[in-house]
Amino acid sequence: MPLALILSSFVAASRIGGAAQQYVLAAHKIDPVLAPTVMFGRTPARGGKGEVTSPDVFRRMLGDIEADALFGMVDLIITGHFSDPEQVQIAAGVIERVRTADRNDAWGARPLVLVDPVLGDAPNGLYVTYEVAEAVEQRLVPQADWITPNLWELAFLTDRQIDTAAQARDAVRALGRPALVTSAPAGDGEVGLLYVDKEEAVLFAHPRLETAPKGTGDLVTASFGAGLVEGKDPRDAAERAARAAAEAVALAKAWKSTELPIVAMADRIVNPTAEVRIERL
Repeated sequence: MPLALILSSFVAASRIGGAAQQYVLAAHKIDPVLAPTVMFGRTPARGGKGEVTSPDVFRRMLGDIEADALFGMVDLIITGHFSDPEQVQIAAGVIERVRTADRNDAWGARPLVLVDPVLGDAPNGLYVTYEVAEAVEQRLVPQADWITPNLWELAFLTDRQIDTAAQARDAVRALGRPALVTSAPAGDGEVGLLYVDKEEAVLFAHPRLETAPKGTGDLVTASFGAGLVEGKDPRDAAERAARAAAEAVALAKAWKSTELPIVAMADRIVNPTAEVRIERL
């Protein structure tokens, strides 16, 4: 069975961050191992008061995972939220050790690294410290096989004003890492997911709802990573991730859920049928 290592947040009662990604990966039969960078009972958006995993505890936790010889079995690393710049440095070292670990018992030939640079969003900007943002930009983005920023984070990383999907495409290529950009500009009443590699740029768009649960970006990252581990063409993995996000939001509305119903819709995450509009740029 493939194995994924998630370095991100844990929120017990919300389907966001690494806690949500565990369920997405499990639906794809990928065994998740979560090393939490911060722990909450409820989302901080609703007033949750959590606790940051101290760098010492984070380092020891990952050391224990490594001691169980799991680094050599990791097929996918997902990095997300960090609360302390030292955590980022630790994560960067872990990526290096996973990539050089003996893979005799691994499911796949090499580990894939997805960096979701969780830094901030419009309209409020950074919601991590500048030191964390700088560390992610300098230490994790260069190590990524793929990045999955939202539009605001892409603008921050490239120091550009981005108002159109074409501008987002150009920003990704200037950054030098293939990307899946969430909350990308699309048509009127739409929200987009933009796939960009060296040769191709494709926008997947679906209707924007007035209200939607948090966590769609986390779902997209995990779904896309699962597709890559499964050997899908990256563009096809991106399309499935877009359909899964659209389906999750639609079902949350239909079921009057304040959270993404990831567990209840597990089969539909793997085989989503939601319609998306596909536009090549």
